[in-house]
Amino acid sequence: MALSETSPPRLGAWRVVWWFGFVSLAADMVYEGARSMYGPVLAALGASAAVVGLVTGAGEAMALVLRLVFGPVADRTGRYWTLTIVGYGLTAVCVPLLFLSPRLGAAGLAFAVTMILLERLGKAVRSPSKSALLAHVAGAVGRGRGFGVHKALDQVGAFAGPLLVAAVVAASTLWAGMAVLAIPGAVAMALLLALRLKVPDPSVYDATPGSTQGSTQGTAPAAGPSRGWWADAVGAGLPRDFFAYAVAASLTTGALVTFGIIGYHLTVDGIVPVAAVPLVYAGAMAVEAVAALLVGWTYDRLGARILLVVPVLVALVPALALGPTPALVVAGVVVWGFAHGVQDSTVKAAVADLVDAPRRATAYGVFAGIQGLLAIVGGAGAGWLYDRSLTALVVVVAVSQVAALVLLVRTFRRSARPR
Repeated sequence: MALSETSPPRLGAWRVVWWFGFVSLAADMVYEGARSMYGPVLAALGASAAVVGLVTGAGEAMALVLRLVFGPVADRTGRYWTLTIVGYGLTAVCVPLLFLSPRLGAAGLAFAVTMILLERLGKAVRSPSKSALLAHVAGAVGRGRGFGVHKALDQVGAFAGPLLVAAVVAASTLWAGMAVLAIPGAVAMALLLALRLKVPDPSVYDATPGSTQGSTQGTAPAAGPSRGWWADAVGAGLPRDFFAYAVAASLTTGALVTFGIIGYHLTVDGIVPVAAVPLVYAGAMAVEAVAALLVGWTYDRLGARILLVVPVLVALVPALALGPTPALVVAGVVVWGFAHGVQDSTVKAAVADLVDAPRRATAYGVFAGIQGLLAIVGGAGAGWLYDRSLTALVVVVAVSQVAALVLLVRTFRRSARPR
């Protein structure tokens, strides 16, 4: 039965934001714990470096581009909670099952690849719906702060997961490190199901006109004009400013060199011992958490113009993180973590401010799809340029960020005008 617009929420808005954050904390322990070891896992099963790169790259592309499918599905069916639960379930189940890979003989590598890709599919399934649910609740506390707190808790998990895996691997085996991730996975699912029971309709927190529809309960699809699925998938009818913003934000995503390239640089150039690379990654996760909180609060005070700092940060990363000394690299990793934290939190808050509630999941799907396409181009291009000319890589990134900055300024000026 749908809640009415006047039904009082059972929990305060901030408590719900924290609940969502704790779900992400536990789930990120699972994913980031495994992610820190995907290379060794696949290598132990006989994969080459090319296979490792292909699998992890394809996984990240799936996690972003397939949101083009699952965003419209959520808005057309209203099954926000169902998609969120299914997506988290894939992560909670598939990652610990990597424990079975070496026991499957010749099929072990194929099984591990399948589990990794299914886990990334789970990210695509849940992200648009989860972001739409959270956007309702965050509307009551300030979307920048709401998304910032959620991201900060998410990053606590991203920091703790690799440390948990490292401790178990040091004491036992690589495969035991995968199996132990079943524990935070079970915690994430228990918290999520409890939250679903306590808050069946997060739209009751949202004061935005037309935002409370009862659609978040899975009882009815979101209201709106009838469109074909393909039209929804490509974002037909979404505001012009949304698309301009999506392209600008995606330019920053595509140009932000991946940690894989940074880790490769650290190892090949002997900047730090191989064993220290995961610790550098954990440090970057901690910086992401701080960035999400700081910029989230600032977003609610100063507005979207705080996001103009992102292209500047992204432009600095290759010059610092791919430098010749440990001090430069550490500085670059700090900047990388800060930029990544803002991209994955407060950047999403601006989407909710540009798009009306009934089509937010679609918007988040389209947004992630554009990000994914540019991330594929950017990742491949950065790797190619790194092997040929670091100077060229720095210049190309800087030029792309000038374009992103100009587009962001124009978009924010347009969207601020009275309509």
